[in-house]
Amino acid sequence: MDGVRAGPLTLPEEELTERFSRSSGPGGQSVNTTDSRVELLWDVSASSVLADWQRSRLLTRLAGRLTDGKLSVVASEHRSQLQNRSAARERLGRVVAEALLPPPPPRRPTRPTRGAKERRLAGKRHRSDVKRGRGRPARDD
Repeated sequence: MDGVRAGPLTLPEEELTERFSRSSGPGGQSVNTTDSRVELLWDVSASSVLADWQRSRLLTRLAGRLTDGKLSVVASEHRSQLQNRSAARERLGRVVAEALLPPPPPRRPTRPTRGAKERRLAGKRHRSDVKRGRGRPARDD
Protein backbone atom coordinates (compact mmCIF):
# COMPACT_ATOMS: atom_id res chain seq x y z
CA MET A 1 0.00 0.00 0.00
CA ASP A 2 1.57 3.24 -1.13
CA GLY A 3 -0.79 5.83 0.33
CA VAL A 4 -4.41 6.89 0.49
CA ARG A 5 -6.19 8.71 -2.33
CA ALA A 6 -8.29 11.60 -1.00
CA GLY A 7 -9.71 13.34 -4.04
CA PRO A 8 -6.83 15.28 -5.63
CA LEU A 9 -4.49 14.42 -2.73
CA THR A 10 -2.51 11.31 -1.95
CA LEU A 11 -1.74 10.88 1.73
CA PRO A 12 1.69 9.24 2.04
CA GLU A 13 2.02 5.97 3.91
CA GLU A 14 4.64 7.47 6.26
CA GLU A 15 2.06 9.90 7.71
CA LEU A 16 -0.42 7.14 8.57
CA THR A 17 -0.40 5.24 11.85
CA GLU A 18 -2.29 1.99 12.29
CA ARG A 19 -3.42 0.41 15.53
CA PHE A 20 -4.97 -3.02 15.78
CA SER A 21 -7.26 -4.35 18.47
CA ARG A 22 -9.85 -7.04 19.05
CA SER A 23 -12.97 -6.51 17.03
CA SER A 24 -16.41 -7.10 18.40
CA GLY A 25 -18.68 -9.02 16.11
CA PRO A 26 -18.20 -12.30 14.27
CA GLY A 27 -15.41 -14.47 15.62
CA GLY A 28 -15.01 -17.79 17.29
CA GLN A 29 -13.98 -19.05 20.64
CA SER A 30 -11.54 -16.92 22.56
CA VAL A 31 -8.64 -19.08 21.37
CA ASN A 32 -9.29 -18.18 17.73
CA THR A 33 -9.71 -14.41 18.05
CA THR A 34 -7.55 -12.04 16.04
CA ASP A 35 -6.80 -8.35 16.24
CA SER A 36 -8.87 -7.50 13.19
CA ARG A 37 -10.17 -4.03 14.18
CA VAL A 38 -8.12 -1.29 12.53
CA GLU A 39 -7.78 2.29 13.73
CA LEU A 40 -6.08 4.54 11.18
CA LEU A 41 -4.64 7.84 12.40
CA TRP A 42 -3.47 10.77 10.26
CA ASP A 43 -1.95 13.93 11.71
CA VAL A 44 -3.65 16.76 9.81
CA SER A 45 -1.76 19.54 11.57
CA ALA A 46 1.68 18.09 10.77
CA SER A 47 1.03 16.75 7.27
CA SER A 48 3.56 17.71 4.60
CA VAL A 49 1.24 17.22 1.60
CA LEU A 50 -1.30 19.90 2.53
CA ALA A 51 -1.30 23.50 1.37
CA ASP A 52 -2.07 26.07 4.07
CA TRP A 53 -5.65 26.60 2.83
CA GLN A 54 -6.25 22.84 2.77
CA ARG A 55 -4.91 22.44 6.30
CA SER A 56 -7.08 25.26 7.67
CA ARG A 57 -10.17 23.96 5.85
CA LEU A 58 -9.62 20.44 7.20
CA LEU A 59 -8.98 21.68 10.73
CA THR A 60 -12.20 23.71 10.77
CA ARG A 61 -14.44 21.20 8.94
CA LEU A 62 -13.21 18.15 10.86
CA ALA A 63 -12.85 19.88 14.25
CA GLY A 64 -15.37 17.51 15.86
CA ARG A 65 -13.49 14.42 14.65
CA LEU A 66 -9.94 15.54 15.49
CA THR A 67 -8.03 14.66 18.63
CA ASP A 68 -4.85 16.73 19.09
CA GLY A 69 -4.89 17.50 15.37
CA LYS A 70 -5.13 13.82 14.40
CA LEU A 71 -7.97 12.33 12.39
CA SER A 72 -8.99 8.84 13.46
CA VAL A 73 -10.93 6.35 11.33
CA VAL A 74 -11.98 2.90 12.56
CA ALA A 75 -12.95 -0.17 10.54
CA SER A 76 -14.13 -3.41 12.10
CA GLU A 77 -16.86 -4.65 9.80
CA HIS A 78 -14.83 -7.49 8.25
CA ARG A 79 -13.34 -10.56 9.90
CA SER A 80 -10.08 -10.09 8.04
CA GLN A 81 -7.55 -7.53 9.23
CA LEU A 82 -6.46 -6.92 5.63
CA GLN A 83 -10.00 -6.09 4.53
CA ASN A 84 -10.43 -3.78 7.53
CA ARG A 85 -7.16 -2.03 6.65
CA SER A 86 -8.35 -1.29 3.13
CA ALA A 87 -11.80 -0.26 4.41
CA ALA A 88 -10.21 2.19 6.87
CA ARG A 89 -8.01 3.67 4.11
CA GLU A 90 -11.00 4.06 1.81
CA ARG A 91 -13.02 5.70 4.60
CA LEU A 92 -10.17 8.09 5.47
CA GLY A 93 -9.84 9.11 1.81
CA ARG A 94 -13.58 9.74 1.54
CA VAL A 95 -13.69 11.84 4.74
CA VAL A 96 -10.72 13.99 3.70
CA ALA A 97 -11.94 14.45 0.11
CA GLU A 98 -15.41 15.46 1.31
CA ALA A 99 -13.97 17.94 3.82
CA LEU A 100 -11.80 19.55 1.12
CA LEU A 101 -14.74 20.30 -1.17
CA PRO A 102 -15.57 24.01 -1.48
CA PRO A 103 -18.50 25.20 0.62
CA PRO A 104 -21.89 25.31 -1.14
CA PRO A 105 -23.11 28.69 -2.39
CA PRO A 106 -25.17 30.61 0.18
CA ARG A 107 -28.92 30.31 -0.08
CA ARG A 108 -30.68 33.31 -1.58
CA PRO A 109 -33.68 34.20 0.56
CA THR A 110 -37.04 34.17 -1.21
CA ARG A 111 -40.46 35.47 -0.25
CA PRO A 112 -43.57 33.32 0.00
CA THR A 113 -45.92 33.60 -2.98
CA ARG A 114 -49.35 35.16 -2.69
CA GLY A 115 -50.97 31.71 -3.03
CA ALA A 116 -48.83 30.32 -0.21
CA LYS A 117 -49.85 33.22 2.06
CA GLU A 118 -53.53 32.72 1.24
CA ARG A 119 -53.33 28.96 1.88
CA ARG A 120 -51.61 29.55 5.23
CA LEU A 121 -54.23 32.10 6.32
CA ALA A 122 -57.09 29.86 5.14
CA GLY A 123 -55.63 27.02 7.21
CA LYS A 124 -55.44 29.27 10.24
CA ARG A 125 -59.06 30.38 9.76
CA HIS A 126 -60.20 26.76 9.45
CA ARG A 127 -58.30 25.76 12.59
CA SER A 128 -59.80 28.71 14.46
CA ASP A 129 -63.33 27.66 13.43
CA VAL A 130 -62.67 24.08 14.57
CA LYS A 131 -61.48 25.28 17.97
CA ARG A 132 -64.33 27.76 18.32
CA GLY A 133 -66.81 24.91 17.67
CA ARG A 134 -65.47 23.00 20.68
CA GLY A 135 -66.84 25.50 23.21
CA ARG A 136 -70.01 24.99 25.23
CA PRO A 137 -73.16 25.70 23.27
CA ALA A 138 -74.93 28.96 24.07
CA ARG A 139 -77.87 28.56 26.48
CA ASP A 140 -81.33 29.45 25.24
CA ASP A 141 -83.25 30.93 28.17
